[in-house]
Amino acid sequence: MRARVQAWIEALGDQFWLRPALTIILAVVLAATAVWLDRSVLQGYGVASGVWGYSGGAEGARALLSAVASSTIGVAGTTFSITIAALSLASGQMGPRLLRNFVRDSRNQIALGIFLGTFAYALIVLRTVRTVQESAFVPHLAVSGAIGLAFICLGTLVWFVHHIATSINVETVVDAVHRDLCVAVEARTRDAADLPRPADPTKGASVSVSGSGYLQAVDADGLADWAAEHGIVLDLIVRPGDYVPTQVPIATLSEGVEGASQALDRCLTFGRRPAALQDIEYSIRQLSEIAVRALSPGINDPFTAASVLDHLGDVLCRIAPRHLPTGAVDRDGRIVLVQSVTDYDGLCDAMFHMIRQNAAGSVHVLVRMLDVLAQVAAVERRVDRVAELRRHADLVLATARQDVSEMAGLADLEERYRRFGAIASAGAEPGHT
Repeated sequence: MRARVQAWIEALGDQFWLRPALTIILAVVLAATAVWLDRSVLQGYGVASGVWGYSGGAEGARALLSAVASSTIGVAGTTFSITIAALSLASGQMGPRLLRNFVRDSRNQIALGIFLGTFAYALIVLRTVRTVQESAFVPHLAVSGAIGLAFICLGTLVWFVHHIATSINVETVVDAVHRDLCVAVEARTRDAADLPRPADPTKGASVSVSGSGYLQAVDADGLADWAAEHGIVLDLIVRPGDYVPTQVPIATLSEGVEGASQALDRCLTFGRRPAALQDIEYSIRQLSEIAVRALSPGINDPFTAASVLDHLGDVLCRIAPRHLPTGAVDRDGRIVLVQSVTDYDGLCDAMFHMIRQNAAGSVHVLVRMLDVLAQVAAVERRVDRVAELRRHADLVLATARQDVSEMAGLADLEERYRRFGAIASAGAEPGHT
């Protein structure tokens, strides 16, 4: 249940309308409160008069509120248009899956909410203004609040233009995704080693679920408790980020148990798209997509691809002293749940395969990949991980020998490969596995 709630909260963050709607509600409440104070508490005290407050009559208040309302709704439309243009540009240059990052950006939502909230505030206050013929009432405090909100909108507009201009910069996007990936690594890795996985896969009854879609979250504790209660071992063969077709077996039970499918339905959360909640490869795929698009003939930007490799190398350096989960969960000293998890080899494959395949012939990117692998090997002490880094270095060199025709570039790559080999041989400690 907890994982499902977290997935629901994650999905709620994807809703672009949420914060603007809350801001509008807040503005309406603020307007009603200001009018109530004017009518019931401050009437006759002239609190809002003076240099900064509004002290005019009903006609002036109506004109001012009308101007604030009409201008802010116009600016809100412009803001929305700028946002759509930024989304289109980001989708074309960095990939449609990066749109989620822009949609989730709370600053874009709050900026739009401020404009729409000011519009709603002005309308609510405008309807309370009365002339002498209508039993005169001018909510001076509320009108003064509209003036203040108008100035806030001016500042927000300037800030929003600056924010959009910087947020669509590819380096800014790469850095933002890198930060998300670092958070995921911190959350999904361990300071100490997990329980070892069973040597043999679980054999028994296969189980499917009624739902389908991308697996977004797994309630591991719930599944482990259910398996322990029934005295079985449950082997979950899918992991967050995988697409699960209808009626395809996703788990194996050591013994057939009634209600297994219903238990999986309760503990697994599916959605229309992958989610970053429990998928450590989610942000890796985003960074890889940026690099692959940068290497496409239409864009041809190897510097962006090299920047992505630098950030991926930093992530591997952060993983070096930590342990990846094994997926084994125990109850009372007995393993009851075995999950499919991403191992170090899988992370490296997700980081480097697509970029290397699309960088064939680009000496700059291949050189940077070897440099990144060497940097990671310098801090990595586990023999199995260094062996995986060496495998990718071998693949880079093989790609270079096949696709790089320039002799000087190929010689540079071979020199970088030898440098990697020296670092990898010196760094790995046989005692670390």
